[in-house]
Amino acid sequence: MAHIDAGEVLPNGPIQQMAAEGEITQMHRGQAYADEGDTFEIDGKTFEVTDVTHRTLGDLTDEDAQREGSADLDAYRERLNRVHETFEWDDDSEVVRHRFEPSNGE
Repeated sequence: MAHIDAGEVLPNGPIQQMAAEGEITQMHRGQAYADEGDTFEIDGKTFEVTDVTHRTLGDLTDEDAQREGSADLDAYRERLNRVHETFEWDDDSEVVRHRFEPSNGE
């Protein structure tokens, strides 16, 4: 377990703010940026990484999209296309899910 910078898991300020407000409870990234048990802080609130799982984009569901702040999987795909210049959705592309929650007592 390590205390990491929130930017390791959550790539920018607006995403971090959505996590602090409970609107985002997981983030898929192209590789693992944390381990289970790692903690990070946003606005004085500590979060713990509870799950780090290797998956493919084809594994993602509407629930995954909603946990990442999108209405559904289609909206999530559109968001990824908007924020990544060279992104192309491929169901076989490997990603890593980072789930997190506020630490006990926070």
